[in-house]
Amino acid sequence: MRRDHLQGEIDTYLDCARFTDYCPNGLQVEGREEIARIVTGVTASLALIERAIALRADALLVHHGYFWRGEDPRIIRQKRKRLGLLLAADLNLFAYHLPLDAHGEVGNNVMLARRLGWSVQGRFGKQQLGCLGSAPQATIGQLAQAVARDLGRTPLVVGEADAPVGTLAWCTGGAQDWIEDAWAAGARTFVSGEISEPTAHFAREMGITYLACGHHATERDGIRALGDHLAAHYGLDHVFIDLDNPA
Repeated sequence: MRRDHLQGEIDTYLDCARFTDYCPNGLQVEGREEIARIVTGVTASLALIERAIALRADALLVHHGYFWRGEDPRIIRQKRKRLGLLLAADLNLFAYHLPLDAHGEVGNNVMLARRLGWSVQGRFGKQQLGCLGSAPQATIGQLAQAVARDLGRTPLVVGEADAPVGTLAWCTGGAQDWIEDAWAAGARTFVSGEISEPTAHFAREMGITYLACGHHATERDGIRALGDHLAAHYGLDHVFIDLDNPA
């Protein structure tokens, strides 16, 4: 498959044009023109690039790529190592951030719900990225146990184990600051990946339970599902690599 054709198909499938993001979505580093094998992973780390090269990939697709708004633009240190390896290997790098979070079929939020058996009943927040719905677990303690079992990560919980889950809101990754939007949308439990110092205060003072389940842990499934979709529809060879990250 030609590189430009692949980018066009993904951009259309994820509806990238409708999002305002913190980084460029799509092709970030240009490599060889013909693509037969793709490797997917959460973040374009040096270790993931090395694994993709070892697997003779033609393209690496990630959720967390490069060139974030406000970052140092110089190609030095860590960035030089990563970009130097990609360019030397003629390896394409594609990255999809908010469009992958929001997608209704392979998005991180939808895939997290699918893994945990949650029901998606609505959307909230900026660009309608967050999800509202319900969980089969009745209490926070049961919900935390399900997260630990299915994500392999014990969540940090701000709230009481015997409290009811009630209306559930979630947004994967670093969306802890959306707790106020979740509360305003009627949620009584909010799940994301990370936690900041103000998050706990808002949760305690406004009566909403918060679960921080890991940035990486909550965003593994979307990029893998995207790779599976591309393999099924375009005959590409797909390998997903999960390099664990405790954050």
